[in-house]
Amino acid sequence: MLLLSCTDVTRGYGATPLFEDVSFELHAGERVGFVGPNGAGKTTFMRLLSGVDTPEGGAIKFHAGARFGMLHQVAEFPPGRTVFDEAKSAFDELLAMQTDMVTTAEALAVCTDEIQRRQLSAKFDRLSELMSAQDAYQLDHKVEEVLGGLGFKEADYQREITTFSGGQQRRLLLAKLLLSAPDVMLLDEPSNHLDIATTRWLEEYLSRQPQGMIVVSHDRYFLNKVSTRIFELHNRKVTSYPGNYKQYVRLRDEKYDRQLKEFEAQREYILKQEEIIRRSHYGQMAKQAQSRSKTLDKIEVLEKPTRVSGPSIRFSTVARAGDVVFHTEDLTKSYGDKTLFENLNFDLPRGKRLGIMGPNGCGKTTLLRILLGDEKPTSGVVKRGQLVFPGYLDQHLGLLDEDKPLMQAVWPEPDPALTEQKMRDLLGAFGLQGEIVEAPVRQLSGGEKSRAALTKLTVAGINVLILDEPTNHLDIWACDSLEEAVKNFDGTVITVSHDRYFLNRTSDMMIVMEDGKHEVVFGNYDTYELLVAARAEAEKTAQRGRSKRDEKAKPVELAPETVTTKVKRKRQFPFRKVSDLEADIAAMEATIAALDVTLADGEVYRDGRRFTKLCAEQEANRSRLTQLIAHWEEAVELNGDR
Repeated sequence: MLLLSCTDVTRGYGATPLFEDVSFELHAGERVGFVGPNGAGKTTFMRLLSGVDTPEGGAIKFHAGARFGMLHQVAEFPPGRTVFDEAKSAFDELLAMQTDMVTTAEALAVCTDEIQRRQLSAKFDRLSELMSAQDAYQLDHKVEEVLGGLGFKEADYQREITTFSGGQQRRLLLAKLLLSAPDVMLLDEPSNHLDIATTRWLEEYLSRQPQGMIVVSHDRYFLNKVSTRIFELHNRKVTSYPGNYKQYVRLRDEKYDRQLKEFEAQREYILKQEEIIRRSHYGQMAKQAQSRSKTLDKIEVLEKPTRVSGPSIRFSTVARAGDVVFHTEDLTKSYGDKTLFENLNFDLPRGKRLGIMGPNGCGKTTLLRILLGDEKPTSGVVKRGQLVFPGYLDQHLGLLDEDKPLMQAVWPEPDPALTEQKMRDLLGAFGLQGEIVEAPVRQLSGGEKSRAALTKLTVAGINVLILDEPTNHLDIWACDSLEEAVKNFDGTVITVSHDRYFLNRTSDMMIVMEDGKHEVVFGNYDTYELLVAARAEAEKTAQRGRSKRDEKAKPVELAPETVTTKVKRKRQFPFRKVSDLEADIAAMEATIAALDVTLADGEVYRDGRRFTKLCAEQEANRSRLTQLIAHWEEAVELNGDR
């Protein structure tokens, strides 16, 4: 069903429009990811769709009475309202209908006039059908599901909204929008202020909804999970690509390569024809030259294609460090009764890229400070390798002096080898050129400050990059550039980030932290997801096995008339106690689950012989489990006691 259409929409400020002649349609069930570089006009476009702003040209139309809702960036709530009451207010229309239904039922109970009674009865039936169609009898359950999914605890439900942080209040706005379930949802950075677990829940929730959605986000993993189409805003045009973010990247690059080849082929043809015309414009070939000239005049000349690209980011060659950059033994950090992590053990080899992931407050930044020597662990040991020169990019970019011009803020102590031209070249390697190098740091954008801080670390000759939320101030294309630079860096990299796409592309080793626990994963984020899925599947398999055994072991009471003489079957297996067989089955299930986790590790696939051996071993384990269950079934039936 068509919900929204835009026809030749144009909007701009001053002489240059942000976008022009934008046309598209949005149907029910479509989830559109809206991407474009910072400043391209994404938020302005969302304001047009929501009716907050009006286009200078064209039309925006919501069809079939479609309702829309937009996730606002600024939270405003009535004073004294609790979290639960505010979330439930998304159902004000249904609650009013519920009240009307109760009033109608009460009037129907005392009505004696037959005509009025029939009218009230018809109204009650109509309201009842509407309430059932909208599942209005489960409102409290829906509120609890969404609030819980977005990270609110049951103890938070009756707290006043003003006692929560700005990020939590924005999550409440998101909860209210999800509960109101408008036909068209306009979501501007919905995963902001959400940790990874909450973002995963939101991805699953949105993917199940039947509404149409337009989502502006810098979270590429989120777009990959949620989107069924991608709109790219570039060069004042919106281009639509089918599929999720990963498909968009592939189709975008293929389209650019194809258009570039067409442009170059046409350019080569035109130059060749012009050369022939120049050589043949007189004498017997003059007519042919005129004909060629007329043909060229009719050709629709193609423009050279462009694509959005990130800034240039390139690290310099660094000095070689020792084989092991950091070594930890039983590393523990506590504050009072709260333990952030306990008995953390890992070795970080030279050249590896370590990603650290976990919810806010789990101790990620604290771990970085301990590795740097700025904070002491509660217990355990940290050993730094030889010739290790770490450089720390904190998420608040405190490395730079805000009052200094960029050149001076980045330039270290006077060094004869570093001339002004070399400094300009270094800044240029991070996409910082022209007048910006003389501007005060405070005037730079967040992305420019981030790249300036990376430049300063490069100048300092560091060979271990320690990055705390490096993508916070970057758009998608700047993230792409930083990812490529990190992958090509000669040294070692440690990254703390909520950006799963960034971690997936740059990490070959991870530490996942949560609730005082940690896990060292030898692979990237996809490897971690495979491990989680394998464990969940192993747990389901084990649960099914336990349920099956419990069901078979449960005595069945038959009515006297149904009791028949049963022929006792012969044994196929040697006599064993039921309890011994159950212990063997549990042990085999645990072995299978552990081997499933091993097979989910990406490192296994690099050794073909080992992978083949493990697969054969797992097949033998499953066959043995089947045999044990059959033996157990026989023992339950034939043994005199368990």
